[in-house]
Amino acid sequence: MLLILILLFLSLSFSKEEVFYLMGTYAFIDLPEGKNYEAYRYMRSLEEKLSDYIENSEVSQINTKAGIEAVEVSPETLEVIKKALYVSQLTKGAFDITVGAITIRARRYKELSEEDAKRLVDYKKVEIEGNKVFLMEKGMAIDLGGIGKGYAVQKAYEKLKTPKGFISIAGDMKVWGQKRLLGVYDPIKKGVLMEGVNRKDLCLSTSGNYFRSHIIGKPNHLIQVTIAYTDCTLTDAFATAVFAMSDEQRRSFLERHNDVGVLLLYQDGSIYFNRAFLDYFEFVIFREGNR
Repeated sequence: MLLILILLFLSLSFSKEEVFYLMGTYAFIDLPEGKNYEAYRYMRSLEEKLSDYIENSEVSQINTKAGIEAVEVSPETLEVIKKALYVSQLTKGAFDITVGAITIRARRYKELSEEDAKRLVDYKKVEIEGNKVFLMEKGMAIDLGGIGKGYAVQKAYEKLKTPKGFISIAGDMKVWGQKRLLGVYDPIKKGVLMEGVNRKDLCLSTSGNYFRSHIIGKPNHLIQVTIAYTDCTLTDAFATAVFAMSDEQRRSFLERHNDVGVLLLYQDGSIYFNRAFLDYFEFVIFREGNR
């Protein structure tokens, strides 16, 4: 079976990584002291809270009770929603978890027309009081697909506190306490766009619409975004947001946040990367034909 991964990776040393099915895709975990399964179980527990595909998850309960009543949630669910709202403010709505009105209500379940669903996308109508979350209008829905995998990786890293490790869920990964040869997928040539060895601990997230059109945003000239940053929750959300922005919005955002490393692949095959991206690597190699 061919496993299609956004991020490709090769270890510089003998690897004990294991593969697990998680969040509708595959997780690769390489931790010392036999902690691979412990990390998987913890991230699976997060999925059970955050997935809108699981009927009794906390997020599904929030969506079911949209416009009716607030739902009491766990500290993890509260944390990721608060971080999502922070990114929404930072990106002026380019990232918005209430896009679930479109992705869940309209497209998956056909409960609403897409036009009606668009009017319900507004992160400012997510109300938090204590440990309760309330969607202010019926028909609203939260979709954490643009931040949940990065959050799970980051929380597993924080919980297990191993001196080194590697965790990857589809296009979101973290490497710490070691150096690895990392690669970024090229969806145009179906190969490797870039390879590099990390200089320091980092998170890397890649977003694009070429496997499934799940990111909703402004028309632009991008085919793929890769973000390098320190916190995987933000890295995941930034990758989604930057891909969803118009070309002008993206330029403005990256000028304001020049500590965010970015590698952009455009529809014509050209690429752009900034100094912050290169600073995370000892060296990078772009495959022939990519410039």
